[in-house]
Amino acid sequence: MSIRIREVTKNDWEQVKVIYEAGIATGLATFETQSPASFELWLGNANPSCSLVAEEDSFVLGWCKLTPASSRKVYSGVGELSIYVHPGAKGKGIGNLLLTNLIRKSEAEGFWTLEAKIFPDNEASIQLHMKNGFRIVGIREKIGKLNGIWKDNLLLERRSQSIGE
Repeated sequence: MSIRIREVTKNDWEQVKVIYEAGIATGLATFETQSPASFELWLGNANPSCSLVAEEDSFVLGWCKLTPASSRKVYSGVGELSIYVHPGAKGKGIGNLLLTNLIRKSEAEGFWTLEAKIFPDNEASIQLHMKNGFRIVGIREKIGKLNGIWKDNLLLERRSQSIGE
């Protein structure tokens, strides 16, 4: 398997969208119920250098992106990540490959804290994050509704090893 990690481009949008919609369909990945209408809306204000795809033979196996957690300057090094893996690529280490590359790239971009908000029943995502140095810092109870049902989010964070230097 020759997997390449690279920055996402507009040309990846259709494959990224398919992966996102598969995540939406599980009911475990997001409060969203449909994907954005365009690459630009999906990317939003995410850091382009920290918006990555895992690709093999022009096939996108997964993606991740990092969005600033706040517009306030004091929080400029805090980012919220999203990570999704194609259903056919689950269990092959794609999530871990994306996340380790995102951590490295985010630190090079000046991020010192990464956060993830994960549904408690998304055990695979929780384990992926914990394996990569994230810790659960809280539970946001009934933070939003998905299809009319209140859902909790676990708040996980990872601090850069270089913090305080």
